[in-house]
Amino acid sequence: MMKKWLTAFLLTFLILVTPLAIYFLESPHQVKAYQEKVVYQLPYPGILPDNPLYFFKALRDQVQVFFIRDYQKKAETYLLYSDKRANMAIFLLEKGKINLAITTFSKGEKYFLKIPSLLKEAKSQGQQIPSDFIEKLKLANAKHKEIADNFLKKLPQGETPAIMDLIKINEKIKTDLEKL
Repeated sequence: MMKKWLTAFLLTFLILVTPLAIYFLESPHQVKAYQEKVVYQLPYPGILPDNPLYFFKALRDQVQVFFIRDYQKKAETYLLYSDKRANMAIFLLEKGKINLAITTFSKGEKYFLKIPSLLKEAKSQGQQIPSDFIEKLKLANAKHKEIADNFLKKLPQGETPAIMDLIKINEKIKTDLEKL
């Protein structure tokens, strides 16, 4: 009685498991790792660079940055501008304006690249940087990496070197943020 039950169990087990084992062993390229999306809200970008009035927005941004003297406030402003440009790049890519999207995203990452040195300077002058701001920067950096990875998937082959350069900048920012 026990032998029949054990045989039936093993036979059922093999019938259920063998097809799964064959599937996973023969086609590992079909098994995709789940990549979690970064939960970080990008600000609404407003006027995009393809608008004739964008010049005035860019000029306003430069004037605002010029008058900010506090390093942490300047870093917060650079983060805002960087996030807005990352979101602008997404909108531009959806409109099919690939070169403008890449240029805009690149300008945003260059803003972000300035932040770690500003925070180091603030620390050297005795200013305390809140840990939640550092975490926000790390999260924003991860979101920007996710956007760059999505760009790689959507852009034609000829445009990938520009995105790879942006990913290198992103990695440098990540490294600099880890040192804070």
